[in-house]
Amino acid sequence: MITVSTSSETDRAYHHGDLRSALIEAGLTALETADPNELSLRQLAREVGVSATAVYRHFPDKHALLRALAETGLAKLFEQQSLAAAAAGGGSPGFAATGRAYVRFAVAHPGLFRLIFSHAELAGGAELGNNPAGRLLRANSEALSGGDAAAAREMQVRAWAIAHGLAMLILDGHLPADDALIDATMPARDPCEI
Repeated sequence: MITVSTSSETDRAYHHGDLRSALIEAGLTALETADPNELSLRQLAREVGVSATAVYRHFPDKHALLRALAETGLAKLFEQQSLAAAAAGGGSPGFAATGRAYVRFAVAHPGLFRLIFSHAELAGGAELGNNPAGRLLRANSEALSGGDAAAAREMQVRAWAIAHGLAMLILDGHLPADDALIDATMPARDPCEI
């Protein structure tokens, strides 16, 4: 007796694993070479091997996918910054290391970085963002400011402006992606001297 399957390859691929995670990974891969505005849900569906309608079970629209990609990117940024701070021993050197990690993340993942920071709502809201990386910046600033809320806020804004400005200057081709330049721009010193 011969049994004929009525399911397609696409159906099997969808049921085979975690489609949401597969779509996010495909999106992250696409962002390595594409502008965030060029992402297509249909193209990601093809890359993952599912029908376009299967994508909508997890992401009702492109904005929902972009939000998931930004959240994943922010988690990766937070992880890299946390590792850099720990490797530097915390304190002022750790604070500076988080800034350098921010710039290096931007250089390593330009499409993802642009996606995260080109739309405030994707990064957890306006100002410093309600996301792990933003909370790390706030916590470090508060710890180093000796309890002075105004000084902590000033430190947050200065540090973010320097790191983000340097990242964008590098991404836009105005400065080279040079480790020595990154290190010199954000040396391990008292962040109040920035």
